[in-house]
Amino acid sequence: MRTLLTLLLAAPCLTAATPCANLAQLTLPHARIAAAIPVPAGAFAPPNGRPIPNLPAFCRITATLTPSPDSNIQVEIWLPAAWNSQFLGVGNGGFAGAISYAGLVEAVRHGYATASTDTGHQGGGTDASWALHHPEKITDFGHRAIHEMTVQAKALLTAHYGAPPRRSYFSSCSNGGRQALMEAQRYPADYDGILAGAPANAWTSLMTNAARAMQATAAPANYIPAAKLPAIQAAVLAACDLADGVKDNVLENPATCRFDPATLRCPGADAANCLTPPQVSALNALYAPLRDPRGKTLFPGYSPSGEAETGGWAAWITGAQPAAGALHAFSSNFFRYMVHSDPAWTIDRFDLARDLPAARKLAPALDATNPDLRAFHARGGKLILYHGWCDAAIPAQNAIDYYQAVVRKMGPAKAQQFVRLFLAPGVQHCGGGAGAHTFGQGGAPQGDPASNMAAALVRWVEQGTAPERIVATRPGRTRPLCAYPQVARYRGAGSTDDAANFDCAR
Repeated sequence: MRTLLTLLLAAPCLTAATPCANLAQLTLPHARIAAAIPVPAGAFAPPNGRPIPNLPAFCRITATLTPSPDSNIQVEIWLPAAWNSQFLGVGNGGFAGAISYAGLVEAVRHGYATASTDTGHQGGGTDASWALHHPEKITDFGHRAIHEMTVQAKALLTAHYGAPPRRSYFSSCSNGGRQALMEAQRYPADYDGILAGAPANAWTSLMTNAARAMQATAAPANYIPAAKLPAIQAAVLAACDLADGVKDNVLENPATCRFDPATLRCPGADAANCLTPPQVSALNALYAPLRDPRGKTLFPGYSPSGEAETGGWAAWITGAQPAAGALHAFSSNFFRYMVHSDPAWTIDRFDLARDLPAARKLAPALDATNPDLRAFHARGGKLILYHGWCDAAIPAQNAIDYYQAVVRKMGPAKAQQFVRLFLAPGVQHCGGGAGAHTFGQGGAPQGDPASNMAAALVRWVEQGTAPERIVATRPGRTRPLCAYPQVARYRGAGSTDDAANFDCAR
């Protein structure tokens, strides 16, 4: 059996390319290659999925990685026949639990060698039952699986093509944004360019804040039904929409909005266009940050605006009924299976003074909040963060807080050399919403860097051109996304639906 070392020693000659089928014979550290199969151009049917048409020819490798005795990390590595000499790592949303075939498909269609992993377990996006009494699986999910996937994928593609990738990129959103920052912080040699969207990097604080918010709205009297969300959003827009000089149902910077939920208090009987006193209290709790028992702010609250949009509060926070929003499932399962190892635990038992310290014990495995990116910067790495201002899953202020921490740690001049943050007004979690929400996020780099954030990252890495303005689109509107702390300012003339009539300014 040929060893990987033999292949890599021959790689500099660029004549040691290994045929796809022969890759299954390679010996890799703590890994077992189950199959390496040439897939002809045309339709491909992923496991338990519909056939995907019009794919180029590629080599499909399936493998199991076991960096610990309790690890069972499933990985797929796709190597296109027409390779663009670059590698693209694919991330996961939620608690992961599945290979991201959509990400693999997009990558190979644009010539990238690519890889995806289930991070060591199988299950739905809100399912954390796999973590019960499995600390090594929590470590795999937290950071180890993506790194191991990346290392093994690069080894296999080097063996297959006879050369290592010229550049390596990672692009993902949500938990994938957390994975992205974990790579920059823990494994700075893995990727040259990283695109981190709506990062759930402060995982333990995020879940603690979600549990607090869910507890605040769980009682029947406090619950805010979906029918009242349009009235809340309308009141927010009435109070703050014109603050940026343009009436467009989008807040350029919700952090400057001083909306008071008490203005919606019902003057008489309860109705869909007003809030009862307990609901006013609940809404204040949702907008408020998480604070420790001494009053210190630990994590931001949810931004005003976008409450009634598709993919907004009804999906994540309030739900169709009490305890039915996605954040309730996420936070409950986090504390149930990861923190307390108690399948019977419920949100009504949440106690901040007790549960916050318990959650923080998992921070070394799960949190990607370290602002010290000296190693990533030293190797020439570039990092772009982006976040939708109306994100109902992860408050956008969290991305600002991390960016500012990096600037403080690295110094403003050095930070400008390798990191940018873009905030997307009116945009929900990883996309959608009333704002211009299409800007090439979370996928394979392609197209014009002026309107594709992933392509802008590639240009920054390969040509040294730092992105300062990305044009986002939605039907009937284009708007610039400006590198933080700049915001888009209307010039005062021309259509407010045309990005050409806006400047980026502090």
